[in-house]
Amino acid sequence: MSPRTALDAEVTGLALAAGRGDRVALGEFIRLTQADVWRFLAHLADADAADDLTQETYLRAMDALPSFRGEAPARSWLLTIARRTAADRVRYEVARPSVPRAPGDCGSGAVGDDTDRVELVAMLAWLDADRREALVLTQVFGYSYAEAATIAGVAVGTIRSRVARARADLLARWSDAAAELDALRLAG
Repeated sequence: MSPRTALDAEVTGLALAAGRGDRVALGEFIRLTQADVWRFLAHLADADAADDLTQETYLRAMDALPSFRGEAPARSWLLTIARRTAADRVRYEVARPSVPRAPGDCGSGAVGDDTDRVELVAMLAWLDADRREALVLTQVFGYSYAEAATIAGVAVGTIRSRVARARADLLARWSDAAAELDALRLAG
């Protein structure tokens, strides 16, 4: 059994026990899944919103745990709840009036020496939400196309298409950025 399969089995067992009222199992379930949920939501929304969305995801999951039957891995089930939580937030944000930001304010971003990560996060943020979700699920979290399709609630072929298009979009964006840098170097 692979380490991921073993972890999925452990997390699913904890979710089932938590659904029966085992508070220790609930705590361990949250401990083992929180980092993945937060990272997933940070990719779907942003790091600022990920904390609130993670909390909301677990509140929804705790309400739903008694009906969880373990027919799919609990981590997939939980990421599906996270995805719906993020989608609900987007719908809410679109429906309410926005407050304009100060000129040049791009929100909080990653600071430090890890420029490659910052560039990757910026490029992922540039992707269409559906393509970003498919790419993050399959390439960052390592889910199979079938598992990602279950989490996203779409067909496997749709996930494959979204991943392929996301890769093409990233490659085009990267090429455009490289060309802009070359032009700046030549001009300077």
